[in-house]
Amino acid sequence: MDNCIFCKIANHIIPSSIVYEDDYVMAFLDTSQVTKGHTLVIPKKHYDNFLSTPHDIVSRVMIVAQRIGQIFIKDFKAKGVNILTNCYEAAGQSVMHFHVHVIPRYIASDGFRLEFKKNDELKSLNLPAIANQIKENLDHNKD
Repeated sequence: MDNCIFCKIANHIIPSSIVYEDDYVMAFLDTSQVTKGHTLVIPKKHYDNFLSTPHDIVSRVMIVAQRIGQIFIKDFKAKGVNILTNCYEAAGQSVMHFHVHVIPRYIASDGFRLEFKKNDELKSLNLPAIANQIKENLDHNKD
């Protein structure tokens, strides 16, 4: 895509601090470092998000993300790693090109928060019915 910033990085039009590159995947430091080493892993070909990316490309991206996360633990002495992706604006996706954040965590109080809170308004949900609906749709939408 012509005006996708990640496509421009993948095509070496915009410079970046690349930490990994092969024919399909590129990883580079996020210019907005949440913590030291915060890395983005992208497919070099444009896909809007995780949900629209072919399985083989998702696998390649996640393998690279895993390897980088392992380096943060072993060599950077991080105490943990967040590996995450967002799909669509409502979920926080700001660049519409599939990317995975690999965020090393050195201390719990580093300022980055990913928090899951109980929503009291959802207490009365019928979890078995929701699970069945998901299962039925998985069965009907097999690749």
